[in-house]
Amino acid sequence: MKAGAATAAALGAGAARVHLPSLAAALLIMVVGTLYPPVMADAAGHADHRLAMALFWAMSAGFVRGVGFVPRHFVWRWLFSGWACSAALLLAAYLKLQH
Repeated sequence: MKAGAATAAALGAGAARVHLPSLAAALLIMVVGTLYPPVMADAAGHADHRLAMALFWAMSAGFVRGVGFVPRHFVWRWLFSGWACSAALLLAAYLKLQH
């Protein structure tokens, strides 16, 4: 067994798998934000930075967790988890409904 394979096995790298719901959410946010940017604007047409922050957090967490990467440190693990992606999407929906 090679040293790299032993290190990966010791860290539990084989446990991480692609998480399709998170990846799908990230891809959907990416496509919608690219094709229709006004989704991140308020009623007056100005950029809604709080909404954009929530959507970009959801997209980032979705991509990180979606491709199967699980950070080692617990803070980063939570910020980029599938649950964080869901929480950021709920926050984005709440902020969008405020307008």
